[in-house]
Amino acid sequence: MAGPLLEIEDLKVDFGTDEGTVHAVDGVSFALEAGEVLSIVGESGCGKSVTAMTILGLTRGINARIGGSVKYQGKELTTASSEELQAIRGDRIAMVFQDPMSSFNPVHKIGDQIVEAILAHRDMNKSEAQRKAVEALGSVGIPDPETRAKHYPFEYSGGMRQRAMIAMALALEPAVLIADEPSTALDVTIQAQIIELLRDLNQEHGLSVILITHDLGVVAEIADRVLVMYAGQIVEQGATDDVLQTPLHPYTRLLLSAVPDPEAGLRQERLPSRATRDLGAFGPGTQLVEPRPCHYVRESIT
Repeated sequence: MAGPLLEIEDLKVDFGTDEGTVHAVDGVSFALEAGEVLSIVGESGCGKSVTAMTILGLTRGINARIGGSVKYQGKELTTASSEELQAIRGDRIAMVFQDPMSSFNPVHKIGDQIVEAILAHRDMNKSEAQRKAVEALGSVGIPDPETRAKHYPFEYSGGMRQRAMIAMALALEPAVLIADEPSTALDVTIQAQIIELLRDLNQEHGLSVILITHDLGVVAEIADRVLVMYAGQIVEQGATDDVLQTPLHPYTRLLLSAVPDPEAGLRQERLPSRATRDLGAFGPGTQLVEPRPCHYVRESIT
């Protein structure tokens, strides 16, 4: 296939509130290639999840204003009808949401919820959909998937619920998986298993992944490229090794410096936290540095 799988151009998302307009995403542009793992990092509230949900049309509402372009294989999604989005959402672009504890309906069995998603997009009978749901659970490493498909969400551990969410997302064999903090609520052992699963799916099946995370260790392990977001904008992007080893933007450098170093003892300084959108938050006299190829560094965040 020629060209990127997913193209986002000058995406803007504003929300009207009682206290004024919130500019959640402000001019974001990037592309996702087939078979690529692209990671988006940044502090909470910088617009990562809103960007991801807008791709799937999940931020539409009477108080939302969306501008710019989101194209999947050349098809514009920001102006697509609800029916057109429904055909793409879950089928060609799937999403794993942040909290596996609340992502499933607690009164329905796991298998039934996956079957419902399959039947919404595929012309098959319920028995065929049930077999496909069991296969999906087995493909993400859930033991005895036929039995586990008959269990309710509360009968799953946190790690198994996250695997089941990934199974639901992958049941229709999408081309793009958006994983929003897929390992945040899990212990470190289960986190490693989930990240390993995403890497295997990418390498063995060519799945394109947008990974949203705070964990720069995960980024270093799995991502091909990384985007750094601040105040609704991308302030730096490039190959993962380049960004993590030789960051150009002051905010990226501060993010990396905030990663705990077990050999350095207790940190004395704190990562600056400012509600302003002024580059001055990174210190007086901050200057634009010459970007390397494939990087995009803004002189100002406004």
